[in-house]
This record gives sequence, structure tokens and C-alpha cells, in this order.
Amino acid sequence: MLVDWNNFTPWTALSGGALIGIAASLLILLNGRVAGICGIIGGLWQVAFLSRFHSNDINWRMAFVAGLTLSPVIWGLFAPLPPIQISSNYGLLALAGFIVGLGSRYGSGCTSGHGVCGISRLSIRSIVATLAFMSSGFLTVFVTRHLLG
Repeated sequence: MLVDWNNFTPWTALSGGALIGIAASLLILLNGRVAGICGIIGGLWQVAFLSRFHSNDINWRMAFVAGLTLSPVIWGLFAPLPPIQISSNYGLLALAGFIVGLGSRYGSGCTSGHGVCGISRLSIRSIVATLAFMSSGFLTVFVTRHLLG
């Protein structure tokens, strides 16, 4: 991956990161829930198909996912969205997504839950989990891009 330094927008990136931090803080302060995307979507799945949560638990989860999906649409009303460029095999992307989802269930959280919310709470478990999946990602990219070609 190459960084397009001519179109790099540090203020937009900083603003986006700050909004993620504020949203995660508000969710835990006002709702007592960690903003882990895999857990939120997994909870929706359990509500929809397994009826494991109370009906009032579905409302905040649906609002969170709606915010995630509608945000780019709203942004697109005010500024152009970057073009979507997928240069990989769709089958490999689907397999990678499945493996990430499986790993997040086994690791009791995903990058947003552990990396954003867990590290900010100084959770040792989240720090170790984040180091593990970041190291695995770095190693995977190095092997696939530089060793396997």
C-alpha cells in the first residue's frame, strides 16, 4: 500500500479519529457498553436469530449500525467520497473476512473493541490482543507481499 501524500488530509483523519473516540466514550458512559463492532453486530445476530437478548437491547445496536452505514451517505452529500478500488480476489477477501470474524469471536473482541476501547481503559487483555492481531497483520502482509511475491 502506498500513501498518496498529495491527497493526504491530516485534519480530516484527526477529526475522524476524535469522533470515533467521542462516540466510544459516550457509548460506554451513557450506555455502559463497549463500542466493539463485532460484538455489536454479533449481538444483533443473536437477537435476530437466537433471541438471546432482551428486545430493548436491539435498539441501541441497530442505531449504532445505522450510524455506521449512513455516515458515508451523509458525508457524500457534502463532499465527494473517495473512489472504491478493490485490487484483490473477491474470494480471498471473503475468506479473509471470515477469518477475521472467527478470530474476533475467539479473541472476545475485535480491533475496535480491544484497540480503541480496551487500550483506552488500560486493559492488559486488550493491549495483548491488539499487539497480537497487529503483529499478525504486519507479518501476513510482509510474507504475502515480500516473500511470496
